[in-house]
Amino acid sequence: MKKIIAVIAGGDSSEHDVSMRSAAGISSWLDRDKFDVYVIETRGTDWQAHLTNGTTSKVFLHNFSFKDEWGRDIHPDYAYITIHGTPGENGILQGYFDLLRVPYSTCSLLVEALTFDKFTLNQYLKGFGVRVAENVLLRSGMEVDAAAIVEKVGLPCFIKPNAGGSSFGVTKCKSEADVADAVAKAREESADVLIESMLTGMEISNGVYRTSKGMNVLPITEVVPKTEFFDYDAKYNGMVEEITPARLSDDTTARIKKLTAAIYDILGASGIIRVDYIISKNDKGDDVINLLEINTTPGMTPTSFIPQQVRAAGLEMRDVLSEIIEDKLCN
Repeated sequence: MKKIIAVIAGGDSSEHDVSMRSAAGISSWLDRDKFDVYVIETRGTDWQAHLTNGTTSKVFLHNFSFKDEWGRDIHPDYAYITIHGTPGENGILQGYFDLLRVPYSTCSLLVEALTFDKFTLNQYLKGFGVRVAENVLLRSGMEVDAAAIVEKVGLPCFIKPNAGGSSFGVTKCKSEADVADAVAKAREESADVLIESMLTGMEISNGVYRTSKGMNVLPITEVVPKTEFFDYDAKYNGMVEEITPARLSDDTTARIKKLTAAIYDILGASGIIRVDYIISKNDKGDDVINLLEINTTPGMTPTSFIPQQVRAAGLEMRDVLSEIIEDKLCN
């Protein structure tokens, strides 16, 4: 009998619509010979299963079930979470599925909460020798001291939501006078705001996943935005050139992949994650690897980084997703 896979998408952040696009990609790749697939769109406690006849059906949250178009009760066997932002990327949804004993695609509650808080993640990984940008955290309610911020991180700097993605609320700040407005913009997405010194260099992205078959670090993507930085337009409106594999030396490529694998294991990650870096140069002209951020529910549209990297590795998305799902279902 086929297993029932629920692709959980939508969510409560500005990334709702981006998440639905990822769900469409995942749904298109899942092997229908193995799985029956439903996309479940969430907004707060209103969850709707998209049925094959084009209608929707209310999901009952007490037991994660819904009725199909013929009135039959459907109880999904597995949740493929592709919500970008809350509640799918910060541990809330993982806790729900843990309570119901439903296996899911992402990292655990603890890892999701840790990686969603950019400042906390940076401090944690710094303890393992991972290089990160100089940064300042403004908790909710803290006053903005622009002069002190600029003294610590310099200019230009990036001001961003401490919890969020898809470059919503991110500003490249070039003057002290612009700091307060940039913080206010970031706080529209997240109560806490992260301010980071600007790292100059090549931006890259590296996907990785592990199953019982072993670790698979994917080819690296080089990101060349046509905008001033890798903002929303660059990510989703074609204002970027993405080169996979990245134009890096064999030595730097090997070092990045080794670090990506190490970070995955340090975190105790699960499923596919994406690690983003800036590759800068030191005084000797050597490549220096700086962590930018970690995405535990990366974009999964056909043009997203992970599908590009899977293709460059000579793999098929259908097979990769089947391996990840079956690894949890069978263990």
